[in-house]
Amino acid sequence: MARMVKGALLQASWTGDKDSMIEKHISYVRQAAEQGAQVMCFQELFYGPYFCQVQDAKYYSYTEPIPNGPTTEKMQKLAEETQMVLIVPMYEEDGAGIYYNTAAVIDADGKYLGKYRKTHIPQVKGFWEKFYFRPGNLGYPVFDTAVGKVGVYICYDRHFPEGARMLGLNGAEIVFIPSATSRGLSQHLWKIEQTSHAIANGYFVGTINRVGIEQDFGSNDYYGQSYFCTPRGEFVGQVGDPHQEELLIRDLDLDLIKEVRNTWQFYRDRRPETYDKIVAP
Repeated sequence: MARMVKGALLQASWTGDKDSMIEKHISYVRQAAEQGAQVMCFQELFYGPYFCQVQDAKYYSYTEPIPNGPTTEKMQKLAEETQMVLIVPMYEEDGAGIYYNTAAVIDADGKYLGKYRKTHIPQVKGFWEKFYFRPGNLGYPVFDTAVGKVGVYICYDRHFPEGARMLGLNGAEIVFIPSATSRGLSQHLWKIEQTSHAIANGYFVGTINRVGIEQDFGSNDYYGQSYFCTPRGEFVGQVGDPHQEELLIRDLDLDLIKEVRNTWQFYRDRRPETYDKIVAP
Protein backbone atom coordinates (compact mmCIF):
# COMPACT_ATOMS: atom_id res chain seq x y z
CA MET A 1 0.00 0.00 0.00
CA ALA A 2 1.44 3.35 -1.05
CA ARG A 3 2.48 5.83 1.64
CA MET A 4 0.57 8.85 0.37
CA VAL A 5 0.63 11.98 2.49
CA LYS A 6 -1.33 15.14 1.70
CA GLY A 7 0.76 18.16 2.68
CA ALA A 8 -0.22 21.82 2.96
CA LEU A 9 1.67 25.13 2.92
CA LEU A 10 0.26 28.59 3.54
CA GLN A 11 1.96 31.63 2.06
CA ALA A 12 0.23 34.50 3.83
CA SER A 13 0.22 38.28 3.74
CA TRP A 14 0.54 40.34 6.94
CA THR A 15 -2.79 41.36 8.45
CA GLY A 16 -1.41 44.14 10.63
CA ASP A 17 -1.66 42.49 14.05
CA LYS A 18 -0.80 39.25 15.81
CA ASP A 19 -4.27 38.12 16.85
CA SER A 20 -5.81 38.38 13.38
CA MET A 21 -2.75 36.69 11.88
CA ILE A 22 -3.25 33.73 14.20
CA GLU A 23 -6.98 33.59 13.38
CA LYS A 24 -6.20 33.66 9.66
CA HIS A 25 -3.95 30.63 10.04
CA ILE A 26 -6.50 28.77 12.14
CA SER A 27 -9.08 29.31 9.39
CA TYR A 28 -6.69 28.03 6.73
CA VAL A 29 -5.79 24.95 8.80
CA ARG A 30 -9.46 24.05 8.95
CA GLN A 31 -9.79 24.60 5.19
CA ALA A 32 -6.79 22.36 4.60
CA ALA A 33 -8.24 19.68 6.87
CA GLU A 34 -11.51 19.78 4.92
CA GLN A 35 -9.47 19.06 1.78
CA GLY A 36 -7.80 16.08 3.42
CA ALA A 37 -4.46 17.60 4.40
CA GLN A 38 -2.55 15.64 7.03
CA VAL A 39 0.41 17.95 7.66
CA MET A 40 0.78 21.72 7.32
CA CYS A 41 3.58 24.22 7.73
CA PHE A 42 3.29 27.97 8.36
CA GLN A 43 5.78 30.62 7.26
CA GLU A 44 8.71 31.89 9.33
CA LEU A 45 7.61 33.92 12.41
CA PHE A 46 4.07 33.21 11.25
CA TYR A 47 2.02 35.43 13.59
CA GLY A 48 4.03 38.60 13.07
CA PRO A 49 5.57 40.76 10.41
CA TYR A 50 9.15 40.14 9.39
CA PHE A 51 10.39 42.86 11.73
CA CYS A 52 14.08 42.08 11.10
CA GLN A 53 14.13 44.75 8.40
CA VAL A 54 14.66 47.15 11.33
CA GLN A 55 16.44 46.90 14.69
CA ASP A 56 14.02 47.85 17.42
CA ALA A 57 13.70 46.24 20.85
CA LYS A 58 9.93 46.79 20.88
CA TYR A 59 9.56 43.70 18.67
CA TYR A 60 10.86 41.53 21.48
CA SER A 61 7.23 41.71 22.59
CA TYR A 62 6.39 39.10 19.93
CA THR A 63 8.22 36.41 21.91
CA GLU A 64 6.46 33.53 23.67
CA PRO A 65 7.64 30.46 25.56
CA ILE A 66 7.57 27.23 23.59
CA PRO A 67 5.84 24.91 24.42
CA ASN A 68 4.18 26.62 27.36
CA GLY A 69 3.04 29.74 25.55
CA PRO A 70 -0.50 30.60 24.44
CA THR A 71 0.06 30.10 20.69
CA THR A 72 1.64 26.66 21.05
CA GLU A 73 -1.22 25.58 23.29
CA LYS A 74 -3.78 26.95 20.84
CA MET A 75 -2.10 25.08 17.97
CA GLN A 76 -2.03 21.86 19.97
CA LYS A 77 -5.80 22.07 20.34
CA LEU A 78 -6.14 22.86 16.63
CA ALA A 79 -3.96 19.91 15.64
CA GLU A 80 -6.06 17.59 17.77
CA GLU A 81 -9.29 19.04 16.36
CA THR A 82 -8.18 18.68 12.71
CA GLN A 83 -6.03 15.56 13.22
CA MET A 84 -3.18 17.30 11.36
CA VAL A 85 0.53 17.53 12.06
CA LEU A 86 1.41 21.24 12.38
CA ILE A 87 4.80 22.93 11.97
CA VAL A 88 4.49 26.30 13.68
CA PRO A 89 7.34 28.86 13.40
CA MET A 90 7.33 31.44 16.20
CA TYR A 91 9.53 33.90 18.09
CA GLU A 92 10.62 32.00 21.20
CA GLU A 93 11.50 33.36 24.62
CA ASP A 94 13.77 31.04 26.60
CA GLY A 95 14.25 33.36 29.56
CA ALA A 96 14.66 37.11 29.87
CA GLY A 97 16.57 38.44 26.88
CA ILE A 98 17.17 34.96 25.42
CA TYR A 99 15.29 34.69 22.14
CA TYR A 100 15.28 32.22 19.25
CA ASN A 101 13.73 31.87 15.81
CA THR A 102 11.96 28.58 16.41
CA ALA A 103 9.46 26.13 14.95
CA ALA A 104 7.29 23.94 17.16
CA VAL A 105 6.27 20.53 15.82
CA ILE A 106 2.89 19.24 16.95
CA ASP A 107 1.57 15.78 16.15
CA ALA A 108 -1.88 14.98 14.76
CA ASP A 109 -3.19 14.10 18.23
CA GLY A 110 -2.17 17.49 19.61
CA LYS A 111 0.98 16.25 21.33
CA TYR A 112 3.90 18.68 21.35
CA LEU A 113 6.85 16.74 19.91
CA GLY A 114 9.61 19.31 20.17
CA LYS A 115 11.16 22.27 18.41
CA TYR A 116 13.86 23.32 16.01
CA ARG A 117 15.78 26.54 16.53
CA LYS A 118 17.16 28.33 13.48
CA THR A 119 20.86 27.56 13.37
CA HIS A 120 22.34 30.08 10.93
CA ILE A 121 21.54 33.72 11.73
CA PRO A 122 22.18 36.46 9.12
CA GLN A 123 23.14 40.04 9.89
CA VAL A 124 22.95 42.05 6.67
CA LYS A 125 20.89 45.04 5.53
CA GLY A 126 17.20 44.24 5.76
CA PHE A 127 17.88 41.00 7.64
CA TRP A 128 19.17 42.21 11.02
CA GLU A 129 18.53 38.90 12.73
CA LYS A 130 21.41 38.82 15.20
CA PHE A 131 19.69 41.75 16.93
CA TYR A 132 16.72 39.45 17.64
CA PHE A 133 17.87 35.82 17.75
CA ARG A 134 20.53 33.65 19.32
CA PRO A 135 21.82 30.88 17.04
CA GLY A 136 19.96 27.62 17.55
CA ASN A 137 21.48 25.08 19.92
CA LEU A 138 19.28 22.01 19.50
CA GLY A 139 21.03 20.46 16.51
CA TYR A 140 18.96 19.02 13.67
CA PRO A 141 16.17 16.99 15.26
CA VAL A 142 13.84 14.78 13.25
CA PHE A 143 10.38 14.19 14.67
CA ASP A 144 8.46 10.93 14.37
CA THR A 145 4.98 12.17 13.42
CA ALA A 146 1.72 10.65 12.22
CA VAL A 147 2.79 11.33 8.61
CA GLY A 148 6.40 10.15 8.89
CA LYS A 149 9.76 11.55 9.95
CA VAL A 150 9.75 15.34 9.73
CA GLY A 151 12.64 17.80 9.95
CA VAL A 152 12.73 21.60 9.90
CA TYR A 153 15.22 24.10 8.49
CA ILE A 154 14.44 27.85 8.60
CA CYS A 155 15.05 30.47 5.88
CA TYR A 156 18.76 31.46 5.90
CA ASP A 157 19.59 27.89 6.94
CA ARG A 158 18.80 26.81 3.39
CA HIS A 159 22.07 28.32 2.15
CA PHE A 160 24.00 25.74 4.19
CA PRO A 161 24.06 22.19 2.78
CA GLU A 162 25.63 20.75 5.92
CA GLY A 163 22.49 21.06 8.04
CA ALA A 164 20.34 19.76 5.20
CA ARG A 165 22.56 16.66 5.11
CA MET A 166 22.35 16.28 8.88
CA LEU A 167 18.56 16.17 8.62
CA GLY A 168 18.88 13.39 6.06
CA LEU A 169 21.36 11.46 8.21
CA ASN A 170 18.95 11.82 11.12
CA GLY A 171 16.23 10.12 9.08
CA ALA A 172 14.07 12.93 7.70
CA GLU A 173 11.53 11.99 5.03
CA ILE A 174 10.00 15.47 4.69
CA VAL A 175 11.91 18.65 5.50
CA PHE A 176 9.92 21.86 5.90
CA ILE A 177 11.72 25.15 5.25
CA PRO A 178 9.62 28.16 6.31
CA SER A 179 11.02 31.49 5.12
CA ALA A 180 10.67 35.23 4.78
CA THR A 181 12.68 36.05 1.68
CA SER A 182 12.33 39.00 -0.67
CA ARG A 183 12.89 39.83 -4.30
CA GLY A 184 16.46 40.58 -5.21
CA LEU A 185 19.80 39.05 -4.33
CA SER A 186 18.86 35.45 -3.55
CA GLN A 187 15.62 35.05 -5.51
CA HIS A 188 17.23 33.04 -8.32
CA LEU A 189 18.43 30.53 -5.69
CA TRP A 190 14.92 29.82 -4.40
CA LYS A 191 14.15 27.02 -6.84
CA ILE A 192 17.74 25.74 -6.94
CA GLU A 193 19.04 25.33 -3.40
CA GLN A 194 16.05 23.62 -1.86
CA THR A 195 15.45 21.24 -4.75
CA SER A 196 19.17 20.47 -4.52
CA HIS A 197 18.80 19.56 -0.84
CA ALA A 198 15.97 17.20 -1.78
CA ILE A 199 18.10 15.54 -4.47
CA ALA A 200 21.31 15.28 -2.46
CA ASN A 201 19.53 13.84 0.57
CA GLY A 202 16.67 11.84 -0.92
CA TYR A 203 13.77 13.46 0.90
CA PHE A 204 10.76 15.64 0.14
CA VAL A 205 11.02 19.36 0.78
CA GLY A 206 8.12 21.68 1.54
CA THR A 207 9.24 25.29 1.48
CA ILE A 208 7.16 28.36 2.13
CA ASN A 209 7.61 32.10 1.71
CA ARG A 210 5.34 34.99 2.68
CA VAL A 211 3.91 37.40 0.08
CA GLY A 212 3.58 41.13 -0.38
CA ILE A 213 5.08 44.27 1.14
CA GLU A 214 4.64 44.73 4.89
CA GLN A 215 3.97 48.38 5.54
CA ASP A 216 6.13 50.06 8.20
CA PHE A 217 8.82 47.40 7.85
CA GLY A 218 10.95 48.63 4.96
CA SER A 219 10.53 47.84 1.30
CA ASN A 220 11.07 44.08 1.21
CA ASP A 221 8.69 42.53 -1.33
CA TYR A 222 8.15 38.88 -0.43
CA TYR A 223 7.69 36.78 -3.53
CA GLY A 224 5.77 33.71 -2.36
CA GLN A 225 6.43 30.81 -4.77
CA SER A 226 6.08 28.20 -2.06
CA TYR A 227 6.35 24.60 -3.19
CA PHE A 228 6.78 20.94 -2.46
CA CYS A 229 9.40 18.96 -4.35
CA THR A 230 10.21 15.27 -4.56
CA PRO A 231 13.51 13.55 -3.75
CA ARG A 232 14.22 13.93 -7.48
CA GLY A 233 13.92 17.70 -7.11
CA GLU A 234 10.74 17.83 -9.19
CA PHE A 235 7.97 20.23 -8.18
CA VAL A 236 4.78 18.58 -6.95
CA GLY A 237 2.12 20.50 -8.83
CA GLN A 238 2.44 24.21 -9.45
CA VAL A 239 4.70 26.54 -7.52
CA GLY A 240 2.81 29.11 -5.42
CA ASP A 241 1.78 32.48 -6.77
CA PRO A 242 4.52 35.18 -6.70
CA HIS A 243 2.17 37.89 -5.43
CA GLN A 244 -0.98 36.44 -3.86
CA GLU A 245 -1.80 34.68 -0.61
CA GLU A 246 -2.32 31.00 -1.33
CA LEU A 247 -2.99 27.68 0.38
CA LEU A 248 -1.11 24.89 -1.42
CA ILE A 249 -2.17 21.27 -0.91
CA ARG A 250 -0.20 18.50 -2.59
CA ASP A 251 -0.07 14.69 -2.58
CA LEU A 252 3.32 13.31 -1.56
CA ASP A 253 4.19 9.68 -2.37
CA LEU A 254 6.67 8.79 0.36
CA ASP A 255 7.42 5.44 -1.32
CA LEU A 256 9.39 7.51 -3.80
CA ILE A 257 12.07 8.06 -1.15
CA LYS A 258 13.17 4.44 -1.16
CA GLU A 259 12.97 4.24 -4.95
CA VAL A 260 15.18 7.29 -5.38
CA ARG A 261 17.69 6.24 -2.71
CA ASN A 262 17.99 2.80 -4.30
CA THR A 263 18.76 4.50 -7.62
CA TRP A 264 21.13 7.19 -6.36
CA GLN A 265 23.23 5.68 -3.58
CA PHE A 266 24.43 8.95 -2.11
CA TYR A 267 24.35 7.70 1.48
CA ARG A 268 26.21 4.49 0.64
CA ASP A 269 28.89 6.32 -1.32
CA ARG A 270 29.57 9.14 1.12
CA ARG A 271 33.21 9.51 2.27
CA PRO A 272 32.96 11.44 5.54
CA GLU A 273 36.54 10.60 6.45
CA THR A 274 37.63 12.87 3.58
CA TYR A 275 35.46 15.84 4.58
CA ASP A 276 37.43 17.04 7.62
CA LYS A 277 37.71 20.65 6.44
CA ILE A 278 33.93 20.97 6.36
CA VAL A 279 33.77 20.88 10.15
CA ALA A 280 37.05 22.65 10.84
CA PRO A 281 36.56 25.87 12.86
